[in-house]
Amino acid sequence: QVQLVESGGGLVQTGDSLRLSCTASGGTDSYLIMGWFRQAPGKEREFVAAIVRSADTASYADSVEGRFTISRDKAKNTGYLQMNSLVPEDTAVYYCGARPPGDVRSIKGYPYWGQGTQVTVSS
Repeated sequence: QVQLVESGGGLVQTGDSLRLSCTASGGTDSYLIMGWFRQAPGKEREFVAAIVRSADTASYADSVEGRFTISRDKAKNTGYLQMNSLVPEDTAVYYCGARPPGDVRSIKGYPYWGQGTQVTVSS
């Protein structure tokens, strides 16, 4: 059974940066796609970014394109989401997920999720 644990969230101000980490265990080597999603109170979980094996194959939501960077360290079994130029609209609980090859933007395609880490951006 795959287990994912996120960390790195916190309270920051507009324009600040954060780096989220997602450490995997339980046989995630077979899962080629790691994705990040976020969910704000009263809203549905939405796609943020995903990576297939390396940063050369990455996808981003339009809302974070140019500000967020997703990466992956296979040796450490850890994924990262570098978030720069944060704005209040980025406030949400951020979740990492893992899935087999497929549509990286499809929430239903991710069978495994972390517990989430809170990111709060004040004005």
